[in-house]
Amino acid sequence: MAAAERVKPSRIVFDSLSEMRLLAQNPLRYRRQVLALKSFFSSRGCTVLLLDDRSAERDDLQLHSIAHGVINLEQMVDQYGPERRRLRVIKMRGIPFRGGEHDFNLETGGLAVFPRLVAAEHRQPHETSIVSTGTPELDTLLGGGLARGSNTLFSGPSGVGKTTTAIACVRAALQRGEKASYYLFDEGLGTLLTRSRALGLTIDTFVQDGQLQMHTLDPAEVSPGEFANMVRAAVDEQGVQTVVIDSLNAYLQAMSGDRHLLLQMHELLTYLNQRGVVTILILGQHGILGEIRTDVDLSYLSDAILLFRFFEARGSLLKAVSVIKSRTSEHELTIREFRLGKNGVQVGQALTDFEGVMTGVASYKGALPLLSDGPESRAAR
Repeated sequence: MAAAERVKPSRIVFDSLSEMRLLAQNPLRYRRQVLALKSFFSSRGCTVLLLDDRSAERDDLQLHSIAHGVINLEQMVDQYGPERRRLRVIKMRGIPFRGGEHDFNLETGGLAVFPRLVAAEHRQPHETSIVSTGTPELDTLLGGGLARGSNTLFSGPSGVGKTTTAIACVRAALQRGEKASYYLFDEGLGTLLTRSRALGLTIDTFVQDGQLQMHTLDPAEVSPGEFANMVRAAVDEQGVQTVVIDSLNAYLQAMSGDRHLLLQMHELLTYLNQRGVVTILILGQHGILGEIRTDVDLSYLSDAILLFRFFEARGSLLKAVSVIKSRTSEHELTIREFRLGKNGVQVGQALTDFEGVMTGVASYKGALPLLSDGPESRAAR
């Protein structure tokens, strides 16, 4: 009290209340001292911060009732990776606050807090149009292309071409003059750029001039709240119109469970849709042939689903693509051959006479020509 009279501070910190409990020796005297301090400082025009390490056997709810605000900080450690920190505003008199848990990091120079994303706060009118994927045949399969303000799920086994197709869609957006942001969880950036060059989908110049933002993320290091705020900053502050998350399997590892992933993805996708962003989600499936399963079912959150599959035909292992859902356009119900070559993504004509599509081991015994029947393939054989 003497120091407060002499210095006349605007902010005072008591660190920590556990030491004051020891000095008071009994709970009644401790609460009386806290009430006396509150009465003294209420007329001094300063902000008082009380720090408590929660070393008491149970939370002091009476102290919570005395304070104008209560902020709870938590630290959690998983089996692998760094500790995760979250804060929750339990109480704040006279001030509207955002409830729930918010991720935060301790950084050089202070705290980095990532408020929980609430999509309902970001509604705004946007252009409703269809944009091209860069492959006319794929546009036809999708019923015209990708719709602004929608998200498309690329689903299929490993190695079938989901990431390359996403790069082709992003490159088409960049050539239209749009900005794009690619969040890479699984693959190294160098490997992705090298493969893109080999397939005629060079994006190096777009990365160098900043039109395309490539973010290589470690799911063990990035919290869900940090990632959501990263995407929001790219859309709000930098005008990004195309967002790719590659892949959801790795993003799932940053969550504490499937339920949290679905809730986080619902808010994030709703926000992106309300801002008119073209969103591409990549989900890897376990298995190559036969029964194929996924870590989490995101089909109900997706506006469109592009399904990639391997199939057998004429003694070769080939690839097929089909659209099984679209909320924004009337899509084809056919199965088309899909191929990656020197000219990027190639989509063939609609194929019939498929057998075993629903069982997971598809084979094709029709007479229609395949992409693999072309002169390039014959020369390679």
